[in-house]
Amino acid sequence: MSSTEQAPVSPGAPGTAPPTPIKAVPVRHPGRWVAAGVILVLIAMFVHMLVTNEAFKWEFMFANMFTPPVLIGVRTTLILTVLSMLIGIVLGIVLALMRLSGNPVLVAVAWTYTWFFRAVPRLVLAVLFGNLGILYSTVSFGLPFDMYWLPLLGLDGYSTAIFTIDARTFLSGFMAGLLALALSEGAYMSEIVRAGLQSVDKGQTEAAQALGMRHSQVMRRITLPQALRVIVPPTGNETVAMLKDTALVAFVPVTTELFFQLQAIGSRTFQAFPMLVAACIWYLAITSVFMIGQYFLERSFTKGDRQAQAALKAIETKAGN
Repeated sequence: MSSTEQAPVSPGAPGTAPPTPIKAVPVRHPGRWVAAGVILVLIAMFVHMLVTNEAFKWEFMFANMFTPPVLIGVRTTLILTVLSMLIGIVLGIVLALMRLSGNPVLVAVAWTYTWFFRAVPRLVLAVLFGNLGILYSTVSFGLPFDMYWLPLLGLDGYSTAIFTIDARTFLSGFMAGLLALALSEGAYMSEIVRAGLQSVDKGQTEAAQALGMRHSQVMRRITLPQALRVIVPPTGNETVAMLKDTALVAFVPVTTELFFQLQAIGSRTFQAFPMLVAACIWYLAITSVFMIGQYFLERSFTKGDRQAQAALKAIETKAGN
């Protein structure tokens, strides 16, 4: 090194001034403040309308939205929601497994079912099932086509039916609405379950089968627990949508349903609008409870991921120190 050259000075060397701290100036966003102000003004106007507009008739509304018929309607709505979702989830799992089975007959049947029930509106299905008594006066359960092959055996007048029920009794308003909602939900759940199953890496399934696990064990212990992380969030959304769609059974009609009862009070008292607002409040309250349950259910399925992230963060912090 020549005498004219100087060695680089380290920033932390003795006798050197410390670096000047950078003064960060936050970026201003005046548009955000203007938008926030406009939104607050709109909210204040909306609250003022709720408080001052006499058309809401809050006293009349709260005096009638907790009557025994309305509470029975709440119970019916919850029962319809729970039963429709349970049947729909079971159907969805079966249909998804059929779609993924590789058997062309099962795949075709599952695809046709999904195509039909996703195409037809639930309101049309509810009214259709409510009028199935036009096709058959009775519903029998036994061997198929016994009216054709029993006479060939000389058994005229006999039947293989285990039991027979009146179609109009079986397809009551509640049952027709339940079938319409559940069968329609099965088509949507099949796509959700199929997407969840396909999200799991096939290598894990192959590794489990290489270890000698049966297909049912692989599905129960390997595939489903991981697929549930993908299945649960949209299933929660479907539950909320099902709760709202139970109002459609009022057209069957199901007279003990929540919306039907509130609408009946509004028609009887000529106060339809307050009862419509009461229906909104009831559905908002029930949906909020469902969403809270969905939140904790999703947290339970992602507990392992959060623990792994916390452990990784602790390792990185320890390595930095």
